[in-house]
Amino acid sequence: MTNETKNALVVGASRGLGLGLVQELASRGWQVTATARDLAKATGLRDLPKNVKLETIDIDDSASVDALAQRLSGQSFDVVFINAGIIGPQHNSADRATAEELGHLFATNSVSPIRLARKLVSTVKTGTGILAFMSSGMGSVSDNTTGGMELYRASKAALNSLIHSFAVGLDDKKLTVLSVNPGWVRTDMGGENAPLDVATSSRGTADMLEKRAGTGGVSFVDYQNEELPW
Repeated sequence: MTNETKNALVVGASRGLGLGLVQELASRGWQVTATARDLAKATGLRDLPKNVKLETIDIDDSASVDALAQRLSGQSFDVVFINAGIIGPQHNSADRATAEELGHLFATNSVSPIRLARKLVSTVKTGTGILAFMSSGMGSVSDNTTGGMELYRASKAALNSLIHSFAVGLDDKKLTVLSVNPGWVRTDMGGENAPLDVATSSRGTADMLEKRAGTGGVSFVDYQNEELPW
C-alpha cells in the first residue's frame, strides 16, 4: 500500500479481535470506523485516538444494518472487515441443539455477515479494496481431523461457503475478498489456554491485509498470510 492515509471499517469491535484490529490499524495511522452493538457497554472503544470514529450496528437486525449502510453511503474504505460471531450453545452438539439455538448461531455467524457485506460492498474501493470476514480454522471442512465443536465448526464452514458464493458473484466489482483465520487467540471465545494474544494476531492480520491489497479474487487465509484449505 502507498503512504496515503488508509480507511478501514471494522464491524464488531467492542472487544477481543475486533478491538485489537482497530487498535493496530489506528496505531499505523489508518482512519478507522469501529462499530459495536451498544457503545455504552463497549468500554474498550473508549479513549481511542482521534483517528477512530464510532458507529453502532446489530448485524442481526435488518433495520440496524440498513441504517448503518445509509450513514456510510458515499464513503470509501480500503478495508471493510466484518468481525462478528458467537460460540453458540455451551453443549455445541447437533443432537441437543434447539431450533432457537441453531437460528441464532447460524444467523450471526453465517448469514448476517453476508447480508451486511452486500449492503456495504459499494463502499469498498474498486481495485485495491478488501472485503474481509472473520472466519476460523474450524471453518475448514477438509482440515477437520479432530472433530468437536461441531455446531461452531458448521457455522463457520457455512460462512466460508457463503463468502465464496458472494465473491464469485461480484462480476462488475473488482476487489479482494478474504475469509480470515485469526489463529487460536486468548479471548473470551478462545479461552485462556490459547497460544496467541490479541496483539500478535491483530498485528499479523494487519500485515496480511496490507500485503493482500489489490491481489483480487477470494481466499481463505490466516493471520500470517498463509493460504488455508476450504
